[in-house]
Amino acid sequence: MPNRLAREKSPYLLQHANNPVDWYPWGDEAFEKARRDDKPIFLSIGYSTCHWCHVMEHESFEHDAIAAILNRDFVAIKVDREERPDVDRVYMLFVQATTGSGGWPMSVWLTPELKPFYGGTYFPPDARFGRPGFADVLADVARVWRENRENLERSADQLTGRLRGFTSSAPVKEVPGADVLAAGVRDFESAFDARTGGFGGAPKFPRPTELLFLLRESARTGHARARDMAGRTLQAMALGGMRDHIAGGFHRYSVDANWRVPHFEKMLYDQAQLVLAYLEAAQITGDRFFADVADDTLRYVARDMTDPSGGFYSAEDADSVPPELRADPAAHKSEGAFYLWRDDELDALLGDDAALVRQRYGIEPGGNAPFDPQGEFTGSNLLYIAATLEDIGATHGIASDEVSARLERARQRMFDASRPRPRPQLDDKILTAWNGLMIAAFARGSRVLGSVAHLKAAQNAAGFLRSHLWDAASRTLRRRYRDGDVAIAGYAEDYAYLIWGLLELFQADADPSWLEWAIELQRRQDDLFWDGGSGGWFSTTGEDPSVLVRMKEDYDGAEPSATSVSVANLILLAHLTGDAQHHARIEKTFGGAHVRIVGAGRSVPMMLAALSAWHAGVQQIVLVGSRQDAAVWEMAGVVSRHHLPFAVTIIAEPGSHQERLAKTIPLIGAMTMNDGQPTAYVCRDFACQEPISGPGAVEALSDSLSA
Repeated sequence: MPNRLAREKSPYLLQHANNPVDWYPWGDEAFEKARRDDKPIFLSIGYSTCHWCHVMEHESFEHDAIAAILNRDFVAIKVDREERPDVDRVYMLFVQATTGSGGWPMSVWLTPELKPFYGGTYFPPDARFGRPGFADVLADVARVWRENRENLERSADQLTGRLRGFTSSAPVKEVPGADVLAAGVRDFESAFDARTGGFGGAPKFPRPTELLFLLRESARTGHARARDMAGRTLQAMALGGMRDHIAGGFHRYSVDANWRVPHFEKMLYDQAQLVLAYLEAAQITGDRFFADVADDTLRYVARDMTDPSGGFYSAEDADSVPPELRADPAAHKSEGAFYLWRDDELDALLGDDAALVRQRYGIEPGGNAPFDPQGEFTGSNLLYIAATLEDIGATHGIASDEVSARLERARQRMFDASRPRPRPQLDDKILTAWNGLMIAAFARGSRVLGSVAHLKAAQNAAGFLRSHLWDAASRTLRRRYRDGDVAIAGYAEDYAYLIWGLLELFQADADPSWLEWAIELQRRQDDLFWDGGSGGWFSTTGEDPSVLVRMKEDYDGAEPSATSVSVANLILLAHLTGDAQHHARIEKTFGGAHVRIVGAGRSVPMMLAALSAWHAGVQQIVLVGSRQDAAVWEMAGVVSRHHLPFAVTIIAEPGSHQERLAKTIPLIGAMTMNDGQPTAYVCRDFACQEPISGPGAVEALSDSLSA
């Protein structure tokens, strides 16, 4: 019989709906049950594409004997961390503080008042890997609850007090100077892996905000080393096994230091942020390689991660059925199986092109898996770029152009052949925050790559969010949509990421409604989350009593913090609207983050990127002309080809469009076309150079931007 999770919409919770564990979702029913029965709570937090979450479910939560212990001695609660990051952050802080590490699945034991007293991550069913067995841990916790309750509750009170202490406000200092940005670059240099790219050793994560900071510092100062570190890392990721060379997109991270063996789940937020980094690398280097990777990734999201209604899905799982078991409907899933190829599959599929594919992707008869402690990939091949087109051409006596064409033909055949395979599970919930990031990526991609399809994808997603996840009457943004169900009040990151996406989309299609909505969302975000004491934005409103600590994220991890993104948004909005309150909030936020920026800059690379923009100053590039005039879009294309991370682009069509925009952007109110021709105004801090128009305007604009 299914448990209570069968009534939920979260794909992660639904994965556990048929467990023998008597699971509850996070909510009053579970809390009241714990208080009424005087039982501790076992809280399990994870997400649908988490490999070790699947392992723990299969080993423990599907096990009748372990389920019986949980059902007898505890109230068991399941939480999807992607739906409820507020709950996840509180208990992750506890686990990290008490164990020194964290991760998912996260396992935490709470009092009925939701105060944590013991926790960890993955527990095997029996003691192994140096970890205690889950059944033993359950028995020990239940015994201590019965026999030493008073001390346990005292400990829970003390630990909860410590959690609240960790989140106390920092004193506000002055805005850090530009010298801390140079120090930040030096910190990355000291950790840079010059041989294989990235920072530090294995495992290596794609943390695009680090690369955005380095690229922007290179733009601000001309620092070639910053540019080269970012470019080398992006190149290594795209050539290694972390990229899906057949279907496109990127896996979550690299298990090894060489970017060869990935952890195979695919997350929407990674695709979005990596696209933005690859696009900026393409602009600053002029290398088409980076643009092609960005375009390929966007095509993957458009094809495999987009709902027919326009929103973007959250993730694809790491696990699927292995090649040798694909005919068995009851086969157990294995990590990465969908993406592996056996050498003997290629000849019949690819004919004469098979030899080229083997050389290109490092395919070997006995398999090429270089890091396989559990034997999951034995005999199979992980694809990576093992040879250049020139080397392949020299080996086979053909031109590089022909090699490229034949490899692309082979790639399409391999893609078609992979479609009937059992696919990894798709997490098809639509999250506002991650959609905001993806809108930014598609909108920027439409400008840099000149793609109408990418612009349409961004517009469709923004329209979907506005129709389904924004309640204009109550000025409330919702976090999650799935299967017609809208739930969960938005967090600060939902507002911040969506505003970022809308600002990018406004620059791509010149629709004033996107800017107006972004400004309305910013007002609402400030109302709900602004920390008037030390600047920045709290993650939550603080109104939910079940969330013990009102936290303010101060770390840019796999997802940047809401505060880092918001201060970057405000810098752009301030240079559009001239709103003095935006400037005040920017300065207070940088001042409140002063200690973190100066003492641990590598932990807040998105904040450093925003600080780089603050010290660089923002250009306003205004193109005045008809939106139906190809010359206007030719000028816009010139702007997009330049790496201008500290610029905002505005297209204003004389008449009602310009009048509407001028209500929000006073700067453009008096701007006109010269002699009836499209005219460009390049401004900084609302002071403009001589307008550019007439014959040679495109070249003159390019020269002005290059200067």
